Amino acid sequence: MSNTPKRRVAITGLGALTPLGTGVEESWRRLCHGESGVARITKFDASASQVQIAAELKDFRPEDFLDRKKIRRTDSFIQYALVAASMAIDDAGLTVDDSNASRIGVVVGSCAGGMTTYEKNLFILCDEGFDKVSPFFIPGFIVNMAAGEIAMACGAKGPSKCVVTACATGSNSIGDAFRLIQHDEADAMIAGGSDAYVIPMAVAGFDKMRALSRRNDEPEKASRPFDKDRDGFVVGEGAGVVVLEELESALRRGAKVYAELIGYGCNIDSYHITEPDWENQARCLKLALGDAGVSPEAVDYINAHGTSTGLNDISETKAIKAALGDHSRKVAISSNKSMIGHLLGAAGSVEAIFTALTIRNSIIPPTMNHDAPDPDCDLDYVPNKAREAHVNIALSNSFGFGGVNAALVMRSLQH
Repeated sequence: MSNTPKRRVAITGLGALTPLGTGVEESWRRLCHGESGVARITKFDASASQVQIAAELKDFRPEDFLDRKKIRRTDSFIQYALVAASMAIDDAGLTVDDSNASRIGVVVGSCAGGMTTYEKNLFILCDEGFDKVSPFFIPGFIVNMAAGEIAMACGAKGPSKCVVTACATGSNSIGDAFRLIQHDEADAMIAGGSDAYVIPMAVAGFDKMRALSRRNDEPEKASRPFDKDRDGFVVGEGAGVVVLEELESALRRGAKVYAELIGYGCNIDSYHITEPDWENQARCLKLALGDAGVSPEAVDYINAHGTSTGLNDISETKAIKAALGDHSRKVAISSNKSMIGHLLGAAGSVEAIFTALTIRNSIIPPTMNHDAPDPDCDLDYVPNKAREAHVNIALSNSFGFGGVNAALVMRSLQH
């Protein structure tokens, strides 16, 4: 192994489309105010479904950002990724040109890719025949096209790949991009996740697994991580993309730095396709902290995976206790999913964005709907109201179907 010191990595640009708003600023403001992005499904007639709620993008109009031809030829998950990436690049003030294009890459993934396009063309195939399937079906459906479209839009020609690790996709994408910069394979990376999964097939599939909340009469109260009365997660949609840069070059060009990314851990449970294994989740957190070179006692805040499902919230609580020991009782923990639902492949990257903003703004967003404490979830989940607090070091957790685990460690540059 090389003895060359690993390069430091800064987060310099943020872009997001969430159920709380179009853009990072609006999403963050509403998150800190404890507002909910969960409501009745409007994208299709869900009246026959036992689940009639979701966290949809409310005010996003692709025509405000993309030309008509691009909209016609791409799936919603690609459109979300393109817009979030453009926001992040603009926020970072990053210019891609002939002098640096080969040193700037893209790692953007998705849980399942263009499922809207897939479902639409499947119906066309069944109802109208082979000749009516769109010539844009395949490029609209395959998962790596979000990364490909972003690279083509901005001119990046460095390392590019697509991560597909279910609900850990966004965090793994950022972590993999982080490593590429650390090891001098790139100077800047555009990284994140995107999903457009509010479709009948997805809602029906997740509901048949009994994974979704059926609290249809109180949508804004349906997602309630760590609460005793939780009954499942709320499926959501959106995208989160960050710009990562080698720290010294970012500072030289005068870029603002939201936080420094200092650690990344990932592993797999090898236990069950849906049931979590808290011991391996704890090992993932320890791997991330070890990679960052910080002690458990140094952690000020954890942005939890916090899905609002029975097994997952208990497992994550146990993992945090095992990884942080006695300090787990002192660290602030919150789940953004209580307000934005579960954005699947975009969850980890959107939550990483909110973690960076927590560090930068010294505000910890709340875990909403935490009304009846669960005896098995007995840590500090910042219930129902945002908290002002200096956060130097934070963890962002993501755990996915198939037993995949990922954790990111960030640090304030002001420490």
